Amino acid sequence: MGVDYYKILQVDRSAKDDDLKKAYRKLAMKWHPDKNPNNKKEAEAKFKQISEAYDVLSDPQKRVIYDQYGEEGLKGQVPPPDAGGPGGSTFFSAGDGPTSFRFNPRNADDIFAEFFGFSSPFGGGFGGGGGPGGMRGGRFPSGMFREDLFGSFGEGGSGAGAASLNHGAFRKAGPIEKRLPCSLEELYNGTTKKMKISREIADVSGKTRQVEEILTIDIKPGWKKGTKITFPEKGNEQPYVVPADLVFIIDEKPHGVFSRDGNDLVLLQKISLAEALTGYTVYITTLDGRNLTIPINNVIQPSYEEIVPKEGMPIPKEPTKKGNLRIKFNIKFPSRLTSEQKAGIKKLLGA
Repeated sequence: MGVDYYKILQVDRSAKDDDLKKAYRKLAMKWHPDKNPNNKKEAEAKFKQISEAYDVLSDPQKRVIYDQYGEEGLKGQVPPPDAGGPGGSTFFSAGDGPTSFRFNPRNADDIFAEFFGFSSPFGGGFGGGGGPGGMRGGRFPSGMFREDLFGSFGEGGSGAGAASLNHGAFRKAGPIEKRLPCSLEELYNGTTKKMKISREIADVSGKTRQVEEILTIDIKPGWKKGTKITFPEKGNEQPYVVPADLVFIIDEKPHGVFSRDGNDLVLLQKISLAEALTGYTVYITTLDGRNLTIPINNVIQPSYEEIVPKEGMPIPKEPTKKGNLRIKFNIKFPSRLTSEQKAGIKKLLGA
């Protein structure tokens, strides 16, 4: 059974260009022989395998042939998918004709140089070796592969990272931020938004083309204004630059009934002085469509708040819990009273 290139790159068979690039970038930095001086032989072998896997899966023609015939077919004599009869399944001899295909693997150091921006990363081969996919002797210039370079792209890198590396390593473009307005109902119940973006991507030769993508954003119940959703490296691809992260920032649309205060919902209810003194019933339709009836028998003073527990916003880190609903009152006082009304009020209140 032939080599499983998908397994080598740790991607599934439906992996797209972005998935392949991310996988290659991570694994190439992890297994580069200069990063593994104590295990150089194994690292060289793995690095070559990773490069060959990326070379095949990132090339549409090679990938189609590999998917149909496997590694043996790819490196043997098979037609391209649109040649030689129905389904392209007729084998034919290799040569220079228009229907011939010959597997010519790209050099591993060339692929690495395209990704990491070194004009001449290898001077020769790792341990010699000039076979297909082999390395061209020699090493990187002294100091080029310092630990901070690998740490910046490997697992757990920190500090300035890819944004400011020495010795010609490429930088990462600054994040692209975009507001994502959401209604209070969407932030209460949660929702899914589909965002269409256009960006430029580069193929293995460095040529760019514009593509459109649909990004799916799952908004969780209780998310607040300012919450950030990051799609790594979804900016335009450019030579020697890591694509920018695309960051959506939650923004809250004004609501006609409620306002938000942290995890609480606030309702401002307008009532008359008579209602404030004699009792009032609040009728509310909640953000998830329920109807609440809240009778208030206390005398309602201007600073009074009625607290309804657990009728506020969901708490994202504790999905079973909610904030409170706080009902505030705007009491409308009469602009004038007759002498008889004043006397009646004094008598009623015992003033």
